[in-house]
Formats: sequence, C-alpha cells, structure tokens
Amino acid sequence: MNRTPGKSTNNRQTEIATNTRYRVLVADDQLDVLKTLKLLLQGEGFDVETANSPQAALEVARRQHFDLALIDLNYTRDTTSGQEGLELLAALRQIDQDAPVVVMTAWSTVAVAVNAMHEGASDFIEKPWKNQRLLSILKNQARLGSALKEQKRLRASRRQQFEDEREPLIAESLAMQQVLNIAERVSMADANLLITGDNGTGKSLIARQVHHQSGRRDGPFVTVNMGALAAGVFESEMFGHVKGAFTDAGATHMGRIEMAEGGTLFLDEIGNLPIGQQAKLLQVLETDCFEPVGASRSRKANVRLIAATNADLRKQVSSGEFRKDLFFRLNTVEIHIPPLHQRPEDVTPLAHLFLQQFSRKYTRSELDFSKSALSELLTYSWPGNVRELSHVVERAVLMAAGDEIQCPDLNLQNTQDNPLHDSLPLMTLDSAEESLVRSAMERFDGNVVKSAKALGLSRSALYRRLEKYDLERNP
Repeated sequence: MNRTPGKSTNNRQTEIATNTRYRVLVADDQLDVLKTLKLLLQGEGFDVETANSPQAALEVARRQHFDLALIDLNYTRDTTSGQEGLELLAALRQIDQDAPVVVMTAWSTVAVAVNAMHEGASDFIEKPWKNQRLLSILKNQARLGSALKEQKRLRASRRQQFEDEREPLIAESLAMQQVLNIAERVSMADANLLITGDNGTGKSLIARQVHHQSGRRDGPFVTVNMGALAAGVFESEMFGHVKGAFTDAGATHMGRIEMAEGGTLFLDEIGNLPIGQQAKLLQVLETDCFEPVGASRSRKANVRLIAATNADLRKQVSSGEFRKDLFFRLNTVEIHIPPLHQRPEDVTPLAHLFLQQFSRKYTRSELDFSKSALSELLTYSWPGNVRELSHVVERAVLMAAGDEIQCPDLNLQNTQDNPLHDSLPLMTLDSAEESLVRSAMERFDGNVVKSAKALGLSRSALYRRLEKYDLERNP
C-alpha cells in the first residue's frame, strides 16, 4: 500500500490530463469497425477492449475496469431503433456510473443519439466518423471522467477529515519531544506505522503530525475507528461496494481505502478488529489491492497506513486474538506515547490551550486559572490523560462564577480515587444539568438569551429546564 507519496491535487490532475493511459471499451457488431477503432485508439495511447455484442460488452465491463466506453446503438441487422444500445448504456452506467459513455450512430438515427444523451450518454459521434473528431471527443471525455472521479474521491475523503479542528500538538516535556523526533524521522519514509499508548494520550494527533510532515501531506487523511465497525459492514466501509451488491446497496459507495488514495489511512483502535476481519486487512497489505463488495475486479491501493491502539498487541498475538503476520505488517515502526502523568511539563500548556478553546466556545474570554487551580491540575494523576484534562477544563469554564477558575470548579477531589470516573462529578444527571443551568443564569444575571447560547441550547429548551428546576429568570 506504500507506493509513491501523493502529489498535490494540481499535479495529480496534470498527470491525469497528460500521462494516463485510459482503458476504453469499444462495442460494435461489425468486426471491421472494431479492428479499425482498435488500431486507431491504440496508436493514440488508449488501452482498448472490444466486444461485438451488448452481452459481450457487459461481460468485459464486469470483469475489468474501464475509463470510458464507445458503443454502437444498433446491433441487430436492419434495426435503427437504438433500443439495444440504450439498454447497454443503462447497464454500463449501473456498473460504473462515473465512466463516460460515448455512443455511435449513423446519420439517419441522430435523433436516437440525442435520446441517448438524455439517458446519460456523455457525447455521440456519427458514422462514418472523422478520426480527429472521434479522438478529440474520447480524450476530452476520458479526462473529464477522471477529473470528476478525482473530485468525487476528494469530496468523500474531506467528509472524513477535520482539518479545521486540528489541535496544536503540545510537547514541552522531554518524553513528548522524543516522540516528535521519532515521528519526524519516519514521516518521509512512507512505511507502515503503529502508534501505541493509553486512551486519551493523543495518538490521533501524532498520526496527523506524521501525515502533514510526509510526502502525502497534500493527499487526504482518512480516519477509521476499527472498534466501531460492525462485522457486517466492515468490507463495505473499508473497500466500498457497487450498486446492487446487496439488498440496501442502492448506489455505489466509496470505501475508506479509496477515499485515502494518495494520502494516509489512519486505523484507530486496531486492537479491537475481530480476527476474521484481520485476515481481510492483511490481504490488502500483502497485495496492495482491494476489491469493492459486489465487484469482480480488484483496484490498486496507494495509501500510507498508520494504526493505533491502547491494547498490548504482543499479548493479543500470544493469546491468538491478533494475527502475528498482521502485527508485523503494521509494526514497521512503533511510536509509544507516554501517559500524561509521566509528562507533567505538558499539563499547564495543555490546560491553557483548552481554556482558550472553551472560553471562546462559551464566550468567556476573561477567564483564567487561579494559582491554586493550576497547582491542583499539576498534582492530579490524570488517569484519563489529555482527553480527561480537556473535559475537566470545559466543565470548569462552564462552572466558574468569577473571572478565575477555582479548585472547586475543577471538581478533581471527587474523582481522584474513583476508578470509574471520566472527569464527571459524583452527582445524578439531573443534578449536573441543574448545576450547569444555575451557573449560566447567575453568570449572565438571568439573561435567557445569553445563558442559552453559552449552554448550547435553544431558548425554549432552556425555558423548559428553568421550569423543571424552578429557577428564576429575568423578565
């Protein structure tokens, strides 16, 4: 899966426009026409597959990928209705809705060709054709089809990205400086990478850092939570599926591997991947190919793979829960991120970073930590790591009554010895909600509009809670 690092979008589109050899499917019932077109198109750099009937054309299309098709509209002698060609057009578009289809027609059936355009044909050429016009149409359609596929892939991959929400990577401690040094050294190597560490330590941030320092930085960064993929949807989500592959497959679906083309595929929680699905992932790693569900042809995978886990994969290999061969494939280089309590130098800058983020979110720009609050943050053990620190600071921003966050706002004294804590206070959900609503109303002097905005509620939702907890509001 690790081939040439991804180029920029502009470079990739230039390559599409100039150097790509397009595969074209040519369908016509006249053998001399097929031979002539094959010689012409091969001489212009096309890879050509021919078929002398609609049935043969569909067999080729199901067996092999094609970038565009050139099909005749009539196959039965003395028939000019174009019905066979229209049916072939519809079937080809079901197999690959993005591949352009150009139809050929005699002068007497131009009206049929226009009808074919309404049914999804990209263009038409009259028989007898002029070579330059034919070549111009096919080349333009091939380039347009490739560009549209590229745009579709990028749009799909961007839905998986959260680049605008990237958190700055805090690394004041020596332990994290060592992690960043390793990450920088392996970034350009394009080798598979395994990131280990406890929950909440920042494994995904390191993965993004590696991606943005690599030769694939202009490609997509696509994240998959392997623990969240049910067995029944694993192949469809990872490899994609074609329309009609199963009952609910009403349209072709692009898998995560294809979304990450030219970029990085980040497999989070890899230790939760069931053993049966591990074999399918291993096959992709070994062959650099994947096959969408319902497809009969494989596609090349050009992605850099980064996996992460909080599990001890070596123990899982020993117990038979994780495949040894997959572990070695993933573990070309391993980066271990230490827990937050082993890097106390990072606590204060991280806390200020989260304070800045949440103060902006809840419109509390005047807030700061008191000295005692900072001291308590430094002495806490942080079993939930950076993620817990983020939750604690967010709650403190909401709960602080003045311009400084105090120790009670952090609520760490109640969670220090609780093995089940997740930075939440020991109270019922209703009590926690009432406390947050009361704090917001006090801070904004009973102003419902400002309080609702700070709490992320609509005014009607806040009114219901005020009535529920019998809280006063300004008229």
